[in-house]
Amino acid sequence: MAASRLIILGVAVAAAGGAGYVAKNMAVPPPQPVVAEPQPREPAVKMVDVAVVSGDVPIGAPLGSNVAWSAWPENAVNQHFITRDNEPDAVEKLKGSVTRMAMYSGEPVRRAKLIDEGQSFMSSILPSGHRAVATSIAADTSAGGFILPNDYVDVIMTRRADNAGGGSGFTTETILKNIRVLAIDQTIQEDEEGKKTRVGQTATLELTPRQSEIITVAQQMADRLTLALRSIKDTQETGLSEADYLVSGNGRRGTVRLIRSGEVSEVGARK
Repeated sequence: MAASRLIILGVAVAAAGGAGYVAKNMAVPPPQPVVAEPQPREPAVKMVDVAVVSGDVPIGAPLGSNVAWSAWPENAVNQHFITRDNEPDAVEKLKGSVTRMAMYSGEPVRRAKLIDEGQSFMSSILPSGHRAVATSIAADTSAGGFILPNDYVDVIMTRRADNAGGGSGFTTETILKNIRVLAIDQTIQEDEEGKKTRVGQTATLELTPRQSEIITVAQQMADRLTLALRSIKDTQETGLSEADYLVSGNGRRGTVRLIRSGEVSEVGARK
């Protein structure tokens, strides 16, 4: 009996040892610790405070409170931008400036787009060597009211002409081509994002001195002046014809061609 017990005990001890050996071999070794290599640091981007428009500002309106400092990467700063380093009090000084053209939120402020406080808006947007000349218009002579500032137009003159048979009629001709409209009355922008327009009574046109003389004479001669709207693709056209014959000669007086009862005559016209 004692021998059998010893045999059973020996078998149990052997089985336990075998099970431990198997369990030891089946155990998953612990993972090796991963050491992260330090990544090289990218150099910090130097930032510069730039004056930007903080809200949309229409053409001809003062900047007011719509200007603030904004951080920009130094390598993205244009030489025409206004920076705090160069002009620390620029935000206060720019509040009274008026825009030459529409400016939009987030846009950097440039002095080329501004008129200093106290300066005239119209004379500031007028190119050197040009004149602003006003002419009367109505809805039926201005493309139904759809002509707006910065559009380009042809000026058409309509006048009465007597024929040789004793009757009368009308003649029309284009006296100026591809002329920029500066303003319609005092409206210098589109209303409500261009969805509505206001029909004015007077159009102010950008003209050369010679063109100014031509349209001044034409207003005296014509029964009606009509503005014909041109395509935006035509704005770069140059060297277009104009009615030079309406004003001729040098000095303070020119000549105007008049047609009366079928007879053509020329009279002096003061400039």
